[in-house]
Amino acid sequence: MNSKLNDGLRPSVADRILASIPNLYRTYNGLGCQKYQRILASILSLLLWGVVGMTTIVGFSLPASALEYNKEILIEADFSGRDLTDSSFTKANLRQSNFSNSNLQGVSFFAANLESANLEGVNLTNATLDSARLIRTNLTNAVLEGAFAANAKFDGAIIDGADFTDVLLRPDEVKKLCKVAKGTNPTTGRDTRDTLYCP
Repeated sequence: MNSKLNDGLRPSVADRILASIPNLYRTYNGLGCQKYQRILASILSLLLWGVVGMTTIVGFSLPASALEYNKEILIEADFSGRDLTDSSFTKANLRQSNFSNSNLQGVSFFAANLESANLEGVNLTNATLDSARLIRTNLTNAVLEGAFAANAKFDGAIIDGADFTDVLLRPDEVKKLCKVAKGTNPTTGRDTRDTLYCP
């Protein structure tokens, strides 16, 4: 930095930040608290802009924020192919909606109406399906591993190739599902009947 000053060149922003950091304590003692806070805020602002700039350069994108659709009427809505991780559809009316090939990890469908919805190829790992209506829902090749589905209704659901590993289900629902269970999940390689412990 001194060589730059000696050559009559203006020091770079990075040089000024680095030069000011060791002197922050002395600056705090020599200036009022408000001036110290302004200097610190400026340094942090410059560092933040540097991080934002680097983020843009490397093309890094932050994960999508969780969305809330609680108690909304979303009949025939199209959510296909989306990342809806940790979103909430508690008590929403999602009849005939399309969620095919979406990432629904950790999503709450508590008491939601998913009657005749398309959930083909979705990832429902650790989702909440408690008290949901999955009547005539298409769950072909869906991964429901670790989902909580106590009191969920699966009457007439299509579950070909669905993976129910570690899903909490009522015994009577398991019996119903075992009557129609078939296929192997293409993602996990598990047989549907095995994941339901069908006899």
